[in-house]
Amino acid sequence: MDPKRETPKKNNTEHLIADRREGIGVCGWILVSISFLLVLITFPFSIWACIKVVREYERAVVFRLGRILPKKAKGPGLILILPCTDTFIRVDLRTVTCNIPPQEILTKDAVTTQVDGVVYYRIHSAVSAVANVSDVHSATFLLAQTTLRNVLGTKSLALLLAGREEIAHGIQDILDSATEQWGIKVARVEIKDIRIPVAMQRTMAAEAEAAQEARAKVVAAEGERNASKALKQASVVLAESPAGLQLRYLQTLTTLAAENNSTIVFPLPINMFEKLGQKNRGG
Repeated sequence: MDPKRETPKKNNTEHLIADRREGIGVCGWILVSISFLLVLITFPFSIWACIKVVREYERAVVFRLGRILPKKAKGPGLILILPCTDTFIRVDLRTVTCNIPPQEILTKDAVTTQVDGVVYYRIHSAVSAVANVSDVHSATFLLAQTTLRNVLGTKSLALLLAGREEIAHGIQDILDSATEQWGIKVARVEIKDIRIPVAMQRTMAAEAEAAQEARAKVVAAEGERNASKALKQASVVLAESPAGLQLRYLQTLTTLAAENNSTIVFPLPINMFEKLGQKNRGG
C-alpha cells in the first residue's frame, strides 16, 4: 500500500520522530549482536550493567544506536539495557510546579501592573518530551511567561481584577494546546498576585471613597424624605387630638429625665405669655 494514500492522519509525535520501519541497518544489527554476545560471555558480571530499575513515577526512553527503540517508553520496573549500544533517559511523570516571576504588563487601558502566577503541568508522553524538544521544562517555563504577558496585555485593569479565574482558564487552554506536541499536559494555571502602582492605588481608593460618599448621601436623603412624610402624618394626627399632643409632651419629658436628669426644659406656649402681658397692662 502506498503510504501517500493513507487516510489516517499521523500525530505530531510521529512526524517529528524518525520512522521506525527504516530499522538500524545491517551494521547496526552486527553491533547489537556483538554487544549481546559480549553480555553472554561476561555473564553474570554483565547483568549489573544491563538491568536498570525504573521507579513507579518514571519512564525510560531507550536509544539503540541513536534510535528510540519502541514508540512507548519503558517502565516502571526492571528494564534490560545493552551496555555498548543502548543509552536511556529517565523522564519524571510527576506534576511540576512552574513559578512565574512578576511580569511587567501594560494593560489595555494603559495601566502598568506586575503580575505573577504559577503553572502546574506534567509529562504524559515521555517519548515526545525527549524527542520533540531539547529542554521541555525550560521551554514550558518560557512559554508560560510569554503567554501570561500576551493574554493580560489584552485585558483592562477592571477585568484583570474581577475576572482572574476566567483569565487563568484561558491561559491554561493556550498553554495546553501549544505544549501538546511536547508531551505536556497543563493541569492548572493560577494568577497569584497583581501589583498596582501606588499612585493608581490612591486614585482607585479616592474613587471608591467618593462613590461610597455619594451612596451615603443618597441613603441619607431618602431617609429624610421618609422621615418628613412620617412627621407630616404624625402632625395631622396630633392636630386632631390636643390630648394626644399633651401625652406626647409628657413622654418627651420622661425620656429626658431618664437620659439626663440634671436639666429639664419645660417649653411654655407663646399664648400664655400674651395673656400675662395683657394682665400686666390692665393692672
